[in-house]
Amino acid sequence: MHRGLYYEDGKLAKVIEAGRYKIPRRHRWLRRRPTVEVMLVDVRERELTIKGQEILTADKVAIRVSILVQFRVTDPKAAIHTVDNFEDRLYSDVQLAARRSLASMTLEEILTNRNRLSEDILSDVTESANGYGVAIRRADVKDLIFPGNLQEIMNRVLAAERHSEAQLVEARTRAEVEQIEAQSRAETTRCDAEAEAEARRLRELAEAEATRAKVEAETRAYEERAKAAEVLEGHPALLRLAELETLRELAQNANARLYLGLDRVSLNGTDSGKHDS
Repeated sequence: MHRGLYYEDGKLAKVIEAGRYKIPRRHRWLRRRPTVEVMLVDVRERELTIKGQEILTADKVAIRVSILVQFRVTDPKAAIHTVDNFEDRLYSDVQLAARRSLASMTLEEILTNRNRLSEDILSDVTESANGYGVAIRRADVKDLIFPGNLQEIMNRVLAAERHSEAQLVEARTRAEVEQIEAQSRAETTRCDAEAEAEARRLRELAEAEATRAKVEAETRAYEERAKAAEVLEGHPALLRLAELETLRELAQNANARLYLGLDRVSLNGTDSGKHDS
């Protein structure tokens, strides 16, 4: 996909879209026409790689970095007329922006936050690139190369970090298992306590109900005896019948003994007092 810069006698006349166009002849009927030239400008999205830039970080570590930039020409006229070569200018702008950004970052920050470099480049170069008709879509770190001794140290550090992370995960898993077991024990203890409390409550309710029933039964028995006493007091014959009924029941038991108060009578018929037998 291209755009055309249409020149007449070396002067830009217009920007033409994609299509078929007829360029007029230079001479016609002895009348001179302007010399027409068309320069094609590619406006498709393209990639530009800034390779192997050696940069010192904020903590004085020399690293080599490669950056991949995706861009497209949005204004063909500005891209051709504002700068000598817009690709070379974009290369330089991104290179300088990357140097400024990386020089302000420590090695640890570079390793843990590569997105910051992309963000810094975009914020630093976007406005200036727009000035010569180029829009930057993204700028990402493609490669990071460290000095040999530093690479070995970093590998050891990364191995130690992975080992520490594995130990941390194991410790967390063990702690979570212990926590779950403790919660399970606490829940079991709580359930047992609730069951015991419920059983104790039911026993107390049963005992209270039994005591109440016993008291009510004794009360009713007392009231019935009181009523019977009142009836017997008013009817002595009934009392005598009750005594005879009692004697009859006792007589049916061979082991029962009955002691009655009798008058003592002497052999000569004189009263000699009373005795109990």
